[in-house]
Amino acid sequence: MRNVLIIIKKQFRDTLKNKTVLIQFVLFPIMTLIMEHAIELDGMPECFFTKLFSVMYIGMAPLTTVAAIISEEKEKNTLRVLMMANVKPWQYLTGVGIYVWILCMAGALVMATGLERQFIFFYLAVMGTGFMISVILGGCVGIFAKNQMSATSIVIPVMAILSFGPMLAMFNGTLEKVVRFIYTQQLKGFLDGMSFECVKGESVGIVLVNACLLIALFFLTFKRRGLE
Repeated sequence: MRNVLIIIKKQFRDTLKNKTVLIQFVLFPIMTLIMEHAIELDGMPECFFTKLFSVMYIGMAPLTTVAAIISEEKEKNTLRVLMMANVKPWQYLTGVGIYVWILCMAGALVMATGLERQFIFFYLAVMGTGFMISVILGGCVGIFAKNQMSATSIVIPVMAILSFGPMLAMFNGTLEKVVRFIYTQQLKGFLDGMSFECVKGESVGIVLVNACLLIALFFLTFKRRGLE
């Protein structure tokens, strides 16, 4: 646990120096607050921009950040130094995952300020679940990629599907039938209902299947590639 905390502290220090990573945690909360307060249209659903940007936040920030951190530190041989310093791979990956999840949840707390108080717990529960799944997926990409460039080439199409798929499905019924099998689409449905009573068993099952498949992929990727 001590090594995990050291990794978390290290990542926090690195984030303050890396503006490219930091902006990902700041961009969506700020955009959400601006859009919610600046745009009002007739017939627009309540908290429309909060829900829309929340799904995009889940599909972008944790995925790209985890993949970038792991691939960068592999490329610069930082991981090799950490392994020599008796930091085990699971400690490093746990530390990075917790660090990214905490920063994402901090952003979600900012975005939740536009919601009514009775919806905040449900909203944060959905966001926290989505962040965990995206962190696992980002870990798969970071471990698989040989360097930052290859990680970026993998992340961009995956990120586009996860983030923009649910948004485009709002206007295309055929696309909705396809993206309904990815977890971000189901989480969007949870946020639209904004209540535990509106959560369907089928939707929960799809999210769990997504999580289990990505966990299995994570361990398979780690077994084949490792962190070296």
